[in-house]
Amino acid sequence: MPLILFNKPFQVLCQFSEQDGKATLADHLSIPNIYPAGRLDYDSEGLMLLTDDGKLQHAIAHPDHKEAKVYLVQVEGTADAAALEKLQAPLNLGDFVTQPCKAVRIAEPEWLWPRNPPIRQRADQPTSWLAITLQEGKNRQVRRMTAAVGLPTLRLVRTAIGGVSLATHPLMPGEWMAVSPTDLAS
Repeated sequence: MPLILFNKPFQVLCQFSEQDGKATLADHLSIPNIYPAGRLDYDSEGLMLLTDDGKLQHAIAHPDHKEAKVYLVQVEGTADAAALEKLQAPLNLGDFVTQPCKAVRIAEPEWLWPRNPPIRQRADQPTSWLAITLQEGKNRQVRRMTAAVGLPTLRLVRTAIGGVSLATHPLMPGEWMAVSPTDLAS
């Protein structure tokens, strides 16, 4: 089976089974016997990969394979050079130390869909957009990293995993498409 690219909407659980009345993958995908290759938090959005191939799922999701993942992050506050430097260096989050990563300040992406519901806006607090590229992906890692440098995450959108991205495979939230597993290496 081909690899399924799915643009996970905000507040959707990365599972097919119902839990506490929350939206799940089953509300958007009716392809039998596919499973997520990795996860996104309930309150995060963006690219997910799903497959029915257990070996492929393991190859994508297992930390030893280190597929680069790109996240666009809207944070509260102004991301200055010192904060970016801290994000890129190994960062002690208490229960683990992050691996070095790439973090750059970017303009708000014009192509990005509006979030529903919108993020909270505070007139007295500026926001910044960052592009963060990780080779790892521990639970709530990006949110914990930005908070550790004084920039709480307001919105988190994963846009790429390995060679597949929402830039080259544009999908709106809730949409999916099938691609060849070889696209991961592109």
